[in-house]
Amino acid sequence: MTTAANAMSAPAAEQVSRALKALADPLRLRALSLIAASPAGEACVEDVSELTAASQPTVSHHLKVLRDAGLVTAERRGTWVWYRLADEHRGAVRALLESFAPSTVDADAPRAPVPEDLDDALDRVARALAPRFPTIDAARVRDVVRDSSTALARTAGSRSTALTERFARQRLDDLVRIEGGAAVPRVLFVCVANAGRSQLAAALLQRYAGDAVLARSAGSAPAAAVHAHVQPELDALGADGFPKPLTDDAVRAADVVVTMGCGDVCPVYPGIRYEDWAVGNPALASPEGVAAIRTDIDARVRDLLVSLDVPLSSDNPGVS
Repeated sequence: MTTAANAMSAPAAEQVSRALKALADPLRLRALSLIAASPAGEACVEDVSELTAASQPTVSHHLKVLRDAGLVTAERRGTWVWYRLADEHRGAVRALLESFAPSTVDADAPRAPVPEDLDDALDRVARALAPRFPTIDAARVRDVVRDSSTALARTAGSRSTALTERFARQRLDDLVRIEGGAAVPRVLFVCVANAGRSQLAAALLQRYAGDAVLARSAGSAPAAAVHAHVQPELDALGADGFPKPLTDDAVRAADVVVTMGCGDVCPVYPGIRYEDWAVGNPALASPEGVAAIRTDIDARVRDLLVSLDVPLSSDNPGVS
């Protein structure tokens, strides 16, 4: 005779129930499979965003659900948050994915070592990016990757291969748009350091506009990292970015360019709408000052979206 003692305990059942509820979403399952199949065993918001048309704040929300359920862990390194399978659930997650979709995970696959040679690492990035941009010659992709690495090292002091890949990906996407590739409207925010105002404006616009607009940011003299007292504001918005230099192609690919205290550094092209916002510099502000700057930028972003005839998205978590 089966006894109650053989049944799962109530606390265990509650924990498993939370995990199963977290898994009851296609995007979250795909995110888990991406993390599990990654050569490095980890992925960030931008990696997961490639799986879906959802905005980065929405993807961040889904990853937070997985983290709250204990299925993944999160670690901030620099300006990026990396997600890994939680050790205590690694076996169960892999077993689940292997049972339902064996091709999505290879538990015995060797982990890729961190490249020791920068040239080899950049060539690897170029080879990975080339198939994503078939309209751009592979040699040009390689040049963009190498130039992106040099630009980040010169302006922000970073030789991170991961940041180089992301910056190069954005630049190649700009080239596709310039050459006639279909895309949603783009707004480029430019300040001096790309570590406060422009990052915050881009995050707010993306949060409110959802997938109807693509927000980008850049700096005329990028800092090494986002200002420490601005980072919590970006975290609250689910934004995951890094300071990067302004490029001519980023301006040419934009429909609207908003400058914020960086003077006349932006090249002017016909057909592009330009605005200059006189907002405070959060680098010199107190926490209360940063909150006031955010409020100011928030109102300006909402007005900009109204002028673009873009409704506020109700799909993004936290949008009021």
